[in-house]
Amino acid sequence: MSEKQFHIALSPSEVGRYCILPGDPGRCEKIAAYLDEPRLIARNREFTTYTGALDGVPVTVTSTGIGGPSAAIAMEELFACGADTFIRVGTCGGINPKVISGDCVIATAAVRQEGTSHEYAPPEYPAAADYTVTAALVESAQSLRLRYHAGVVQSKDSFYGQHSPSRMPVARELEGKWQAWKSLGVLASEMESAALFVVAAALGARCSAVLHVIWHQERKLLGYDERDALDTDNAVRAAVGAVRQLILKN
Repeated sequence: MSEKQFHIALSPSEVGRYCILPGDPGRCEKIAAYLDEPRLIARNREFTTYTGALDGVPVTVTSTGIGGPSAAIAMEELFACGADTFIRVGTCGGINPKVISGDCVIATAAVRQEGTSHEYAPPEYPAAADYTVTAALVESAQSLRLRYHAGVVQSKDSFYGQHSPSRMPVARELEGKWQAWKSLGVLASEMESAALFVVAAALGARCSAVLHVIWHQERKLLGYDERDALDTDNAVRAAVGAVRQLILKN
């Protein structure tokens, strides 16, 4: 049990039950600043980890890198170290026009337009967030008086497949599915939640996600003065507040 995990370079004594998972390693220190006595534990590949505490309970922040494969590795190895509750904190692009740049999106489920989750569950299985963790995120966002939306997001593997679909050999498929997500009211597009939700289900863990809307290509196409929003602090605060609630209730 003391042996370090191969990719994240962590052992069980270095990981808390509750984990906050940003994609970008550069965001870990900022998130860890919300913890009591945070310590840099490890840096290996795309995985940077800090562990501190909230209300006396160990909490870990580990970056997952971009996309489902590395996110699944992070969750698998953190779970092997004893973690069982995960909140993804990341960025997304808006799809539904009611969402605007700077909003928070709390993912209740994710479209599985990626590959990783399909090595865990058949395509008929939904990528659904854990209800208890999602409810804690909603309650946290409300208490902080944040502008937020709760609903379905889309997870994909190719960033440029979304932003430059017309130049792809499978343009018709990509553009057709994008229109479907719009028609179905999908809130936003990102790259990790579907994999994390399905991996968590396979492990018997809990996972949800709060995403910061950094831009909105659909609102720009509709002519709105939509400015990009780069500060992810609201999503981070919502996640930290949710962890505090989960600690209190458990």
